[in-house]
Amino acid sequence: MSLEPGVSAKVKGVVTADLTAMSQGSGDVEGLATPVMVRMMEAAAIKALEGQLTPGMTSVGTRVDITHVAPTPVGMEVTAQATLVEIEGRMLVFAVSAEDQSGVIGKGTHQRVIVDKENFSGRIQARWTAGQA
Repeated sequence: MSLEPGVSAKVKGVVTADLTAMSQGSGDVEGLATPVMVRMMEAAAIKALEGQLTPGMTSVGTRVDITHVAPTPVGMEVTAQATLVEIEGRMLVFAVSAEDQSGVIGKGTHQRVIVDKENFSGRIQARWTAGQA
């Protein structure tokens, strides 16, 4: 793996009625839901890692610290960006932001951890089995 700070990616999407706080159950307004904005930021971080990890490895989200600072109406395009700013062992920290045509709507950090995909899948299954006992 030759992952270095500075790797970055963006994802874009248009706010539709099903992405509003009212539709997502996170509020009673017809603007972009905070969980949707966070999901876009996380998707940008995942995209930034495409082709960067050793085969068989993936990353999982472990923390988000986001501020949603402005509303975005239905019909407006949102661009989320993630830039890798810190690597500590398997832990990756991204600076994330989102904006619409009027400016910044959200910002913060998102943490991901690099894991072996097969081993992690085994941990998921083991947890399911333990929960059924």
